[in-house]
Amino acid sequence: MQPNHKLLDHARNPADIATRAFAGALAVSRGQLPEARPLGLPPAEAKALLARYFPTAKLLHPEDAANDPAIGCPPLRTDEHEDLLQLLLSHRSDASDETRWLASAVAAASLGNDHLWQDLGLANRQELSDLLRDHFGPLFAKNTGNMKWKRFFYKQLCDQAEVNLCKAPSCRVCADYKLCFGPE
Repeated sequence: MQPNHKLLDHARNPADIATRAFAGALAVSRGQLPEARPLGLPPAEAKALLARYFPTAKLLHPEDAANDPAIGCPPLRTDEHEDLLQLLLSHRSDASDETRWLASAVAAASLGNDHLWQDLGLANRQELSDLLRDHFGPLFAKNTGNMKWKRFFYKQLCDQAEVNLCKAPSCRVCADYKLCFGPE
């Protein structure tokens, strides 16, 4: 059982893909991002997200975090989260709160160790693809080779920075092709 299931017990709609993604990202991002800013969101945004999707949850709200001794310790990967967040925000399909919050959730879950769909607590890669298609359509459309999403995001960041980490001139001839495009 994944750690976000307890949070889903407090969800308004636990079957909703976005709700499950928020719960998964909140579980994965613990320790990666400042606890005072769940998913890297400003306190008011985090509170609004929690109220909308998990109205009965007793979570560490941003205003409670001031008493947490771990606050103030530098998080490990905030720069990386910010780069991923900006990539997602620059390719969002709309300006809704949900899409903005999902950008933070996907960026936070991208710091996890498993496949992105798993770190988001989704059932499979297709659910992640559906979520990205609906909320980040321009970015979804760029993944023409069906690359695994986390790898695709980092490849986009490398392309933006003009850093070439590929071992071959084309993904199709790369020895690591199955790592990037293989089944999950």
